[in-house]
Amino acid sequence: MAMIAKSIFPTQTWALDQFIQLGKRQPELINSALSRLLSEDAELRWALVINAYMDQQINLGRAAELLDMHEIELRERFINLGIPLRMGSTDVAEARAEVAALRSWLAEIQGPVTV
Repeated sequence: MAMIAKSIFPTQTWALDQFIQLGKRQPELINSALSRLLSEDAELRWALVINAYMDQQINLGRAAELLDMHEIELRERFINLGIPLRMGSTDVAEARAEVAALRSWLAEIQGPVTV
């Protein structure tokens, strides 16, 4: 039977509140800790990014970038997992980013593409 580690903090909410407060006073300390945590824990990184995508805080291209994946690969994974896709660009910059991601992905699998 797996043992659940007992928290040394009074509550999870208390600890999270303290992280937020410390982040205001010592952002470099919190940023460094979060970077280490997210680089070491792929499951947490995936959950965090997908949560931000589902809350419409980031688009598919940004999610793919944060997960170090091509947007097309992430799109296919979303389809397989039943995660809804938000299709279409919301602005010109996003449309250009989508075109660049597609060209990059195609170049990787087929070689350079000219359009």
